[in-house]
Amino acid sequence: MELEVRGVTASPGSQAQLFSGRRKPVQQDWTSRSWAVQNPCPPMVPPLDLRSIVGSDDEELDIVPENLPAPTGQCKLKYEQYKTEMKEGYKQYNQRNEEKTKSIITHQQSPRDKKDEQGTSPSIQSPEVSKNDLTTLDRKALLQHGYASSPCPAQLSTRKSDAESVAAEKKKQTVAEQMMIDHLSRAVISDPEQNLNIEKQGNDHIPPDSKRPPLRLRKRTLHETKIRTHSTLTENVLSHKVQFDGRIISRNGRDACRELFGFFFTNDGSLTIYEYRQFGKNRTNVLPFIPKNVYHHQCGRRKGKQYHLGDFHIGATLTFLSSDHPSLPQSIKKNTLLRFRITNVDQIALDSVKTVSMAHEEDIQEANDRLVFKAIQDALKEKLQKRGVRILTGLEKFFQQLDKDGHGLLNKTDFKQALKIFHLEVSEKDFESSWVILNGDGNGKDRVDYGEFRRALLGEMNEYRKSFVRKAFMKLDFSKTGIVPITDIRKCYCAKKHPQVISGHSSEEEIKSSFLETLQAACSKADEVSYGEFEDYYEGLSLGIVKDEDFVNILRTPWGI
Repeated sequence: MELEVRGVTASPGSQAQLFSGRRKPVQQDWTSRSWAVQNPCPPMVPPLDLRSIVGSDDEELDIVPENLPAPTGQCKLKYEQYKTEMKEGYKQYNQRNEEKTKSIITHQQSPRDKKDEQGTSPSIQSPEVSKNDLTTLDRKALLQHGYASSPCPAQLSTRKSDAESVAAEKKKQTVAEQMMIDHLSRAVISDPEQNLNIEKQGNDHIPPDSKRPPLRLRKRTLHETKIRTHSTLTENVLSHKVQFDGRIISRNGRDACRELFGFFFTNDGSLTIYEYRQFGKNRTNVLPFIPKNVYHHQCGRRKGKQYHLGDFHIGATLTFLSSDHPSLPQSIKKNTLLRFRITNVDQIALDSVKTVSMAHEEDIQEANDRLVFKAIQDALKEKLQKRGVRILTGLEKFFQQLDKDGHGLLNKTDFKQALKIFHLEVSEKDFESSWVILNGDGNGKDRVDYGEFRRALLGEMNEYRKSFVRKAFMKLDFSKTGIVPITDIRKCYCAKKHPQVISGHSSEEEIKSSFLETLQAACSKADEVSYGEFEDYYEGLSLGIVKDEDFVNILRTPWGI
């Protein structure tokens, strides 16, 4: 029987040679040679010598292309710009490191200060210590300034700002479209002039002795509807408008974080405000917040005057009577006035409208009022730079204790007492001038809103900075209640990028504990933080920071916004 194993023909005799282990070496050698002849294979692979291998990167570095073209002028210019930017960046990095080292040395607490703080209670503290020396809370609050020296990467911040700009423009477009739909379709049907016109037509055809009800009480059909009324608006008329963004001045988190968009129409001087609501990721809704009408100033020097084009600029405040708008939320209707702060204006539309509209000159008296407040703010600025958090949060808590009825109004004696306790010296002349300005309309019957008083005398951060404060709070307020538990703040606060953590001078937990301690000191409840308290904290930090970008870094870096 013939057997074939891997191409080798085997006979019964050779079969014994293959499977028999007791063969002579000569026979085994012959068998291997015959196997090699039948199945040729490459010789044995030589051992790999790693030392003889040269990396491809090294080879590429040694090879220089020939006939390399000379760099163009544009390439040389870009290279010089890059070189200059790198030098400036390195110089700024060294300067920041030096300032950080100095601040660490300066802010270290001496044993004498520790002994004074432990042995002396706040109530019997000497005036010199309260006025000039920094307390432990002041030093811990100043640690947040360290984030200003560690900005976010330029590419990441640019990408975030671009995405935010696109989302904001999409919201504005959605609100503008809904406003046009409301006033071009619904306004015609609901115009009161429709009833007058139909009633007149019905009286012409119905005899006086008829028992049929008037036509205005019956169901109106399309043929009985007047298409064009006296107040009918067209798309061309509505196009002459100025769009603006705004927020409600409130310590209630839900109201302060509402996304509001307004429109001022130049044809009749009316305005309307819409609210943009988002439910989840995809569901949105746009509803009227303040209906379209002609409105007037409700306080200040211009009380009773109609709003005009000059009243719409960033930082301007519009006031409305809460009683005139029954549909407002109950939290807003508790206050007599609704204060609406303009945060952004469509400057292109405003400039185009100004060319065809008469420019209103600024009131001289209002300009003088601003100068009075500016002088007081400049006098107190130096005292508030490093103690802003403690003084602003303490003032707010003190005002709330004095406000027994909860209306937010205090008299002159209360304000003088507060300024004296917190060592904010204001001359009698400046105080009386500011009091006359704030209480000029007499709405509060010799009482003034303490929020307005504090903003007037101590100033406030600009709307650009406040927008980032609201973004940070909205990120923390998952349930949209306006109150954030302290546990959620601890979870979301990240101190990994703090300069002292990076350099090893402090741990991440130490920086986080310092922040939470200073924030809890500003709160009325130890286990939760309201929007007003959160805003007061960063309002105090803002007083010691000159550049807007440095303040934005203080919010962006730990909160990731």
